[in-house]
Amino acid sequence: MIRHDIKGLYAITPDIADTYQLCEMTQQALRAGVRYVQYRNKLADDRLRLTQAEALTALCRDYGARMIINDHCDLAIMVNADGVHLGKDDMMVSEARDYLGKNKIIGVSCYNQLKLAIGAEKQGADYVAFGAFFPSLTKTDTVKASTRLLSEAKNYLNIPIVAIGGITLENAAKLVNYGCDALAVCHALFNTQCIRSTAASFNQLFTDIETISSS
Repeated sequence: MIRHDIKGLYAITPDIADTYQLCEMTQQALRAGVRYVQYRNKLADDRLRLTQAEALTALCRDYGARMIINDHCDLAIMVNADGVHLGKDDMMVSEARDYLGKNKIIGVSCYNQLKLAIGAEKQGADYVAFGAFFPSLTKTDTVKASTRLLSEAKNYLNIPIVAIGGITLENAAKLVNYGCDALAVCHALFNTQCIRSTAASFNQLFTDIETISSS
């Protein structure tokens, strides 16, 4: 199985019906160096979801970025996306692996439960996501995760750890310092006046921590 180096800003798309606008916004993030994009639109019907997933997958290909589909393994196959992200109500990692094949990326939401993450890695997950670390404007039914979970998880996991939930430029550095490999951000990225500069600022946090670690 291929190991995927998931690192830096991990962009999660907002619920937008206008496909052109969605692609324009995503392109700004890609131009800033974002290499992982998750397509997530809870308000779209099947037809719109397919249209948007196809457009975003093609866009990510143009920028050498990875396209991840939230929840829908069938959609990931239809548009030949790079992988899926699974939640608690989706299929098991092992089932998704059989469905998608050995080289697709599978991420798993583990909320605030290290045990879930350990189990997901054993089943073949490529990365896990913990959160919410802060109050989220995207999802209101979240559980609270402690920043200490990130450093603790580093002692048990050999796959990338993604932090999610209410992350902004003002609070993100704390999560990076505690050891997360990537920051999954929606609202604080796409609801800004300049998506490109915001994305660059998020990625700079990882460059800064690498510089400190190597000095």
